[in-house]
Amino acid sequence: MNSIDPAATAWLLTSTALVLLMTPGLAIFYGGMVRTTGVLNMIMMSFIAIPLVTVTWLLVGYSLAFSGDSAGGFIGDLSHLGMAGIDSSTPHGSVPELLYATFQLSFAIITAALVSGAIADRARFAAWMVFVPVWSVVVYSVVAHWVWSPGGWLFKLGVLDYAGGLVVEIVSGASALALALVLGPRIGFKVDAMRPHNLPFVLLGVGLLWFGWFGFNAGSALAANGAAAAIFLNTLVAGCLGMLGWLSVEQIRDGRPTTFGAASGVVAGLVAITPSCGTVNTLGAAIVGVAAGVVCAFAIGLKFRFGYDDSLDVVGVHFVGGVVGVLLIGFLATAVMTGGPQGLFFGGGLAQLGKQALAMVVVAAYAFAMSFGLAKLIDRTMGFRLSPEDEMAGVDFAQHAETAYAEGVHGHQPVRRPLFGEGRPRSERPDED
Repeated sequence: MNSIDPAATAWLLTSTALVLLMTPGLAIFYGGMVRTTGVLNMIMMSFIAIPLVTVTWLLVGYSLAFSGDSAGGFIGDLSHLGMAGIDSSTPHGSVPELLYATFQLSFAIITAALVSGAIADRARFAAWMVFVPVWSVVVYSVVAHWVWSPGGWLFKLGVLDYAGGLVVEIVSGASALALALVLGPRIGFKVDAMRPHNLPFVLLGVGLLWFGWFGFNAGSALAANGAAAAIFLNTLVAGCLGMLGWLSVEQIRDGRPTTFGAASGVVAGLVAITPSCGTVNTLGAAIVGVAAGVVCAFAIGLKFRFGYDDSLDVVGVHFVGGVVGVLLIGFLATAVMTGGPQGLFFGGGLAQLGKQALAMVVVAAYAFAMSFGLAKLIDRTMGFRLSPEDEMAGVDFAQHAETAYAEGVHGHQPVRRPLFGEGRPRSERPDED
């Protein structure tokens, strides 16, 4: 039995807190990207993922993802159902397994929250609350077992995904595309501008995401060591080069760089380095970052060409950025980082690239198919999309009876629910004179 290392435990505690911070950061990021009538709902769709996924993960998700294999590498068993057999002294390598499970939980939470960006302004909140826990079991836990569990079939095949390019980014992007197709486009898609209503929110959100991403990637080393230091630097470099790549495209294509492009470029670079942060050197991280920034800057336009309303570019940034990062491992992986497999540019041939491509296709297809089927089932039974009247009135008001801004700000009235035992708010009562 391995002994628990206090230094590794302290680093993983810190990293877990950083990753948990990413979901509120994503909520602010997404909240700034939508229109004024959908801010609260967009934030709530991220926040509600925290309790829903936490309960599901502790009951069954962790066991299915990381316990012993029960179906030839497809899914784990139920030996840790309800966290059975795990206490504060149970080790996972050099850290407590309870902490490792919590660290992995933070990944599951933000993956679910990411999906919500594709269906902004038009989803019923109750339907989302049903979708998230079921999806986290039948999609996220299954793919996590494939890729990260020693018994998973992609793990045994030798596929490399250090911190979640497949499990987080491609899964969330493929699932987001499925939901966007099931719900259909927003009213006014391709007609109204639908620009971000609050760019300072967007920049604040991306700052929190970037900060948390250091725990996301470097924490995956599960130790405070040289590998964590290299991954930390790779994460910084890729975010920087992602921003520069995206802004370069905007400058050449549009004649001016934008703050929204800067934020999007950072995220694209961070997404792409997620699978490769522990497999490439610093120069490789720069290549991954700039490639993702450039490719994703063009990819976000695909929704207009093909007619799917990926509202906040989950497909264009997370799916495409994840694909870039996963495939570039096949070119840029170095034995100095991996301890074994090498990419094409380091004399490793095409073998690793083939494994990465296979995993990318299989994971994307599985996540899309399962998400599409689940969303269709919910839509047919309880309805997933708002009525046209509620969508036009604004999802905040329709689903929460609240709005984000005070009277006179962005032209909206504040709305609140009556307190228990209270009639309508005074502002809503007819004159009594």
